[in-house]
Amino acid sequence: MRYMATYDLMESIRNTNAWMGATARTLASYPMFSAIPNPALTWMAAWGAVTERTFERMVVKPDWGIHTFTCEDGKDHLVDIATVVEKPFGNLIHFNVSGRAEQPRKILLVAPMSGHYATLLRSTVKSLIVNCEVYVTDWHNARDIPVSCGKFDIEDYTLYLMDFMRHLGPDTHVIAVCQPAPLTLAATAYLAELDPDAQPRTLTLIGGPIDPDATPTDVTDFGRRVTMGQLEETMIQRVGFSCKGVGRMVYPGLLQLASFMSMNAERHSTAFQDQIGRVARGEASDHDAHNRFYDEYLAVMDMPAEFYLSTVERIFKNGEIAKNEFVVDGHKVDIGAITKVAVKTVEGAKDDISAPGQCVAALDLCTGLPDEKKASHLEPGAGHYGIFAGKSWRNNIRPLVLEFIDANSGEEKPGPVAVNLADHR
Repeated sequence: MRYMATYDLMESIRNTNAWMGATARTLASYPMFSAIPNPALTWMAAWGAVTERTFERMVVKPDWGIHTFTCEDGKDHLVDIATVVEKPFGNLIHFNVSGRAEQPRKILLVAPMSGHYATLLRSTVKSLIVNCEVYVTDWHNARDIPVSCGKFDIEDYTLYLMDFMRHLGPDTHVIAVCQPAPLTLAATAYLAELDPDAQPRTLTLIGGPIDPDATPTDVTDFGRRVTMGQLEETMIQRVGFSCKGVGRMVYPGLLQLASFMSMNAERHSTAFQDQIGRVARGEASDHDAHNRFYDEYLAVMDMPAEFYLSTVERIFKNGEIAKNEFVVDGHKVDIGAITKVAVKTVEGAKDDISAPGQCVAALDLCTGLPDEKKASHLEPGAGHYGIFAGKSWRNNIRPLVLEFIDANSGEEKPGPVAVNLADHR
């Protein structure tokens, strides 16, 4: 599968389906046919509209959709998403609320590079922007990165995080969500060794596979079953000629999306059938529940092949972070070097991706950190998504995280944590 022809074939299939949907929608909506009271034409137009939108979404980066914010003065302030550090594989962006005084809490939100864009954390950003300065790692689609930019594996990812932390300074509070938790922990430890003055004040790890073997799941079992040779042969493709990254080896987002969809094929099929019916009846809207979810879920990005393969091999198979044997740029990182950064872990009791026990393992690795600077939280009844973006995050976890940040900020606490988020969702 490691050929441009395979990549271009997948893109051709996606493009053809989008074209078929657009054609069906346009043809069935032709004014002349309105004189024919045939429900089949209405259904055909509805099918075309849903199909076109579905396949077009797969190659479109979603918008953050955070344009204004109502501050305590009762006025709407514009939100400017500014790039503060620009790099080939990802930028550091800042959600700057124009006309608002700088908030005392400075948060670096480390987004996953796991097939979806950083916009997956949109609701997390909205909840934090209320009384925090929010910075986010905005990773790029590998298909758009020229081969001349070189490789990008988990060591490069770790070095990127270190650069971002250095840029923001020691008054930063880092929150890593899911996949980047182990590498964020390693980046913090390496920074503690190389540049102690640049360490963040706190590090919150949410649902990350620090020790994947602590509580095995289907994800970790897959990592055990498959060989690296099988992964490379079946999952890796070379970007086709239609993209800037032509020739780059990637794990295609479309391939990963196909895997996601197949895991719950019946549920997704029912959702799309129901949506076609709603469109036909005129009950659907551009931003209804179906479109809000699938516009984000279907928007996938390619991962650099070396990043995907090294993640599977070194994090899941070899457990380098869990064993404190992770090496970056020829240097063995000692997680025990973290002695000042307060560390908190958050897990969901019903998380079937990174099960309870995998993330809290980080605290045992921080052997140089006093117990009073360690904290953990297990959210009852919460799944993977809920611990960083759902009701559990809004009502329970967010206040606890901000309390932890304030308790370890080293300065006067910045006011109440409990904020009504209803106006900012």
